[in-house]
Amino acid sequence: MTTVTLRKMLFSFSLGLTLAASAGGALADDAGKTLNFGIISTESSQNLKQDWQPVLDDMSKKLGMKINAFFAPDYAGVIEGMRFNKVQFAWVGNKSAIEAVDRSNAEVFAQIVNTDGTLGYYSMISVHKDSPYQTLDEVLRNAKNMNFGIGDPNSTSGYLVPSYYVFAQNNLNPKTTFKTVRGANHETNILAVANKQVDAAVHSSDTLDRIAARQPEMASQLRQVWKSPLIAADPIVWRKDLPADTKNKIKNFFVTYGKTGPDAAREKAQLNKLTLSGFQESSNAQLKPIRQLELFKEKVKLESDMTISAEERKQKLDDITRKLNDIAKS
Repeated sequence: MTTVTLRKMLFSFSLGLTLAASAGGALADDAGKTLNFGIISTESSQNLKQDWQPVLDDMSKKLGMKINAFFAPDYAGVIEGMRFNKVQFAWVGNKSAIEAVDRSNAEVFAQIVNTDGTLGYYSMISVHKDSPYQTLDEVLRNAKNMNFGIGDPNSTSGYLVPSYYVFAQNNLNPKTTFKTVRGANHETNILAVANKQVDAAVHSSDTLDRIAARQPEMASQLRQVWKSPLIAADPIVWRKDLPADTKNKIKNFFVTYGKTGPDAAREKAQLNKLTLSGFQESSNAQLKPIRQLELFKEKVKLESDMTISAEERKQKLDDITRKLNDIAKS
């Protein structure tokens, strides 16, 4: 048995166990009366469940069907869950939404709205407040002596955005730039910096806000040395093959939650725990800038790759240009 085959078998087995545990054994059964909502692993499952479960309980009551929370150890678990129809809708990041749209028969139907009404968040790199390094340039100049924390490969703010703006634009590979590099979710990276387990790490601004509310003493240990351009707020996606009536009920729940009805004030309080004010309608169009960003990152990497022939480089760059033009026209 090859290593690749064994790895695939282990992943399939692990995914099956995770799905069964998260859904409590009910996986979109009973003629569609049970649906599974995927939640990406930006923080520990315990914290995410604590904040999301009351919202899902409200959804169960309003939709008249059981809504189960689905947690996976990484973003790929939610994407794969959707691909095999074990997850019917999910909160994801923009990059993982692209994976879900391209591989898991998904589409964007809504978008989160921050507590201040804004429609975006930031990728950040932080050091400990006692760190001698004050700027990103100082961090990069001293990287060989530093342990660095990066995000999940399917995370927009944890991986894609810093990969382009920090590393690709400086012709750097984080794996060879720093003394060590470890991947983790946003919460773990924040706590690792606070506890001086790593010297610097990537995390999202919204996760930092949530930790500041729960553990202010931890958040206060961090100092930001880099902040990205604004990233579009996270999308909510569903499988395209959900019944139209179910889609209408789900969308109506999200866009009205915390805004109308006798329970609006209580619902608003639940949203505040998620550092949200609500949700608004959206579509796959919100993913266009992230698709462009991925292609630009690939283009920068190719332009500096001297291991391939000029002819092959030109062919690949022409292909990227064609894809960028297609996105611009769509």
